[in-house]
Amino acid sequence: VLLCLDLKTGKPIWWRDTQKDFKVIASFFGVGSSPVLENGLLITMVGAQPNSGVVAFDAKTGKTVWENVGGKTWDKTPKLGWPGEPLMDWLGVEKIASYSTPVITTVHGKRVAFCLMRQGLVMLNPKTGKVYFKRWFRASHPDSVNASNPVVVDDMVFCTSCYYGEGALVLKIKKDLSGFVELWSTHKRRQANRRHEEVLGIHWMTPIYHEGNLFASSGRNEPDGSFRCVEYKTGKLLWEVDEGWQKFGGPVDKYGRSSLVMADGKFIVLGETGKLGLYKVDAKKPIELTSYKSPKLHYPCW
Repeated sequence: VLLCLDLKTGKPIWWRDTQKDFKVIASFFGVGSSPVLENGLLITMVGAQPNSGVVAFDAKTGKTVWENVGGKTWDKTPKLGWPGEPLMDWLGVEKIASYSTPVITTVHGKRVAFCLMRQGLVMLNPKTGKVYFKRWFRASHPDSVNASNPVVVDDMVFCTSCYYGEGALVLKIKKDLSGFVELWSTHKRRQANRRHEEVLGIHWMTPIYHEGNLFASSGRNEPDGSFRCVEYKTGKLLWEVDEGWQKFGGPVDKYGRSSLVMADGKFIVLGETGKLGLYKVDAKKPIELTSYKSPKLHYPCW
């Protein structure tokens, strides 16, 4: 249920039962994408069939303004990175929503919305819902999800997923917004048999961009866990710290996969094991300033 509440009183102004009003195919973990406001519209990843993956609601009334993304978007799209790269045959029962929140920004002087759906990345016009382009980006296993938000820098966009080797990519958007040039991707690296194929494969957090580089914790499940710094435009791995741990192996002095916040030239790092630390923001080498393992923080700190 999508709610609009009065900020001072909490009284409902309007609400929409999206499950009732749209044909929503249930996802693994419910609704995880946050709505975003843009010029009086609430852009929401509803994830409904047949073509209501993203819906814009009037922020004042809750009325539907436009809906798009679904079968018309993805049918007959090549499944990039899958064995043989078959074409998508849309059946009308597919899950469409992901757990990634849309990112609305300005590219080449125009407002655009980047929506990392379950099937991949879509760039659309937030005012009309028109799709400028799409790029298939999902693992072949049915239990895979996309959860990390796109990271947009100037006319480039970064996406990542941790599931089954999907990895990451950076696309450079064409000036007319009609498409993109792929600067680098795990898919391309695998085709070229290059090392560090999965430079970043992130489960939930959105990587932090700083001065041309991405900082994040890569890894899907225990014992995965690698704190990494990666050059944004090239995907070059600048440094990494192994923070992997075995969930059932007893107490360890490791972060595991972490969530980061950047403040005052430092990263506040909270590991899934409950380890809390400070790192210096440095692209040349990892510098841990201090850490503390509180007895009240324990797995899973996500």
